[in-house]
Amino acid sequence: MSNRVVCREASHAGSWYSASGSQLNAQLEGWLSQAQSTIRPARAIIAPHAGYTYCGACAAHAYKQVDPSITRRVFILGPSHHVPLSRCALSPADIYRTPLYDLRIDQKVYADLWKTGLFERISMQIDEDEHSIEMHLPYTAKAMESHKDEFSIVPVLVGALSESKEQEYGKLLSKYLADPTNLFIISSDFCHWGQRFRYTYYDESQGEIYRSIENLDKMGMSIIEQLDPMSFTNYLKKYRNTICGRHPIGVLLNAVAELRKAGLEMNFSFLNYAQSSQCRNWQDSSVSYAAGALIVH
Repeated sequence: MSNRVVCREASHAGSWYSASGSQLNAQLEGWLSQAQSTIRPARAIIAPHAGYTYCGACAAHAYKQVDPSITRRVFILGPSHHVPLSRCALSPADIYRTPLYDLRIDQKVYADLWKTGLFERISMQIDEDEHSIEMHLPYTAKAMESHKDEFSIVPVLVGALSESKEQEYGKLLSKYLADPTNLFIISSDFCHWGQRFRYTYYDESQGEIYRSIENLDKMGMSIIEQLDPMSFTNYLKKYRNTICGRHPIGVLLNAVAELRKAGLEMNFSFLNYAQSSQCRNWQDSSVSYAAGALIVH
């Protein structure tokens, strides 16, 4: 066994966000200063994973609810964009690099998850190609900077899970969600609209296309706020909304359902919604972003 530390590079730095630590820090501070901390401490957040020029401001509303003084472990659940996965997967890395500082993977939790037989390992190539987890690393580093040597991360790449698999992973992760020292970050954008996304649902009664998109997204968001996995699944089946993190969201909803059965009271609220641009005709395209937080009473 070699003791070599395996590092995942910040492969999207310099394109999706600034590779300069000082510039990135200033940008994150700017966005966070514009957001209110209304529902701290969050036990879980949903936040987008696009380039920061598009969604940095939106994501700040979720990260502002994080309390670094109690958080010791950060689970980051992101969808797989490039490889077909039918299960969940773990990273081959020990360290995730960011332009701010390096984040350490919790190898003890990784070993426990691996032992369940429900996880596979992805290659470093796949890990570095994927952006859904990486886009949360600088924000995690920033939100946790006052306790930067006192926490670890648990990145989980989530495949195209069946409903029963979402339930199974939700059940498995619910014991971690029950622990107030854990934070769950659910990585998801909302509607991807336009011909390039092969999704052009339009409800004319809403007026302009972008208003129809907003109405569709907000319908889904209010269903997520109800914390009922079945209703969310039915909404997706009915409208086919292109919410890329639907499986990570499904896993969270199932974990919450498990804890609510055990008597825990939880609330989810969305705090911000944005679109990359306003679609007005069929040639246009946009991606929507939403930020929200789960608190446990």
